[in-house]
Order: sequence, then structure tokens, then C-alpha cells
Amino acid sequence: QVQLVESGGGLVQPGGSLRLSCAASGINFRNHDMRWHRQAPGKQRELVAIIFSGGATTSPDSMKGKFTISRDNAKNTVYLQMDNLEPEDTAVYYCNTIMDAQNYWGQGTQVTVSS
Repeated sequence: QVQLVESGGGLVQPGGSLRLSCAASGINFRNHDMRWHRQAPGKQRELVAIIFSGGATTSPDSMKGKFTISRDNAKNTVYLQMDNLEPEDTAVYYCNTIMDAQNYWGQGTQVTVSS
């Protein structure tokens, strides 16, 4: 059974930083691409960043410069370092992977950027 558990969200002031974690189980983690998505209130879920099984990363142009994705295969964990946060980064952040053509999602972790 695939399980993804996010943590690390919270309230942060504008300009601040947070690091999110996603612990995976039920998959051969090192062989899977991992993704972070986010969903702001009233908006569609959007891709934040991808880290491939080999360690390469990519992200949409709109996300570059603020988010850094990384992974620790020994801990079956993927991270999202978020810097220089702005109120528009307020969202629920989700971890995601695909196995056997099926999407798996965590429960999400709330990030609120506010003074």
C-alpha cells in the first residue's frame, strides 16, 4: 500500500522560509519520480517541482528561483525548500508519485504566508 505523508507546513511571515518533507512507503522509492504540487483556495492544483529517480530536477518557469526539491533515498523522503515566500504562496502543498499508471497523493500540508 502506497502512502505519502507530508509535514513541515505552518505559518510564516513574508520573506520567510519553510522546508516541507514527504515520507513515502509502499514503493521502491529510489526508482520513482516524485512531485510537489500546491492548491491555493479557489484555484486549481498546480505543479511546483519534480525530482526524477536519477536526481535531476525541473519546475515550471513560474516556480523557478523560490522552490528547491531534493530527495534522500536512504530515508524514502522528498523535500521542498521554500524561500522568500510571499502571501500568494499560501496553499496546501501535496506530495505525489505515480506507480503502475496510478497517481498517489499525500494528505497535504498547509502553508500560510502572512504577517
